[in-house]
Amino acid sequence: MLSRRDAAWDLAIYDRDNQLILVVEVKNKINALADWAAQLRRNILAHGIFPKAPYFLMVFPDRFYLWSNVAAQLDQSEPTYTIDACSILQPYFEQAGVSANQINPQSLELIVASWLSEVIHSEKLPEQIDSSEQWLIESGLYPAIAGGHFDHEAVA
Repeated sequence: MLSRRDAAWDLAIYDRDNQLILVVEVKNKINALADWAAQLRRNILAHGIFPKAPYFLMVFPDRFYLWSNVAAQLDQSEPTYTIDACSILQPYFEQAGVSANQINPQSLELIVASWLSEVIHSEKLPEQIDSSEQWLIESGLYPAIAGGHFDHEAVA
């Protein structure tokens, strides 16, 4: 029997209307290729125990893969966006005194939650977003999660 935590994403973000908008799976693997991430995503979704959302973000210490508007898709499609995570996560790694190669899975999840929390609560206008995070604007994720909140169990 699965517990609620066993059937939950690493992180889940709800929009202002309390609708699940983004699910995040955090993996502590360096140099994960897009096709490997797509296969992992397909395997996770194939089990049907996880709630689906319009945005799916797979996070690795060095790379993010984002699938957008894929709530009903179970195929092994390539990510909509492939993002170099170094410029986004490096300040957090430096603050924690670790490198992408040294970080443990729990710490990586906390760092990603911190970064996403900053995005959710940011008061920056889209044109003020750093160029390394323009994919947030292009994908529609930035306005979708702005003012939202985490699933409280996911960050407990």
